[in-house]
Amino acid sequence: MLNPTTTRWTVAVSRETDIAVRSFLAQRGMKKGDLPKFIEDAVRWRMLDQTMAETRGKFADLPSGEVGAMIDEAVAAERQPAFFARG
Repeated sequence: MLNPTTTRWTVAVSRETDIAVRSFLAQRGMKKGDLPKFIEDAVRWRMLDQTMAETRGKFADLPSGEVGAMIDEAVAAERQPAFFARG
């Protein structure tokens, strides 16, 4: 039975990819049941990679020092404690 927080996917991959992934997992001591976790991790990393590439493209025309300053400013703003008015 599936956990209510999971969704079942049906995907098709080439036989070559299936063998490569299962061999990869087996070489690292992982079992067949580890395949869903491996796929989920791979999807998350791919989404992060694509998002980072898109973001880099949007800032490609700015000098790196300016981008660094923008990042530093955003990080500093997030690290400041939030003060909520009590009323």
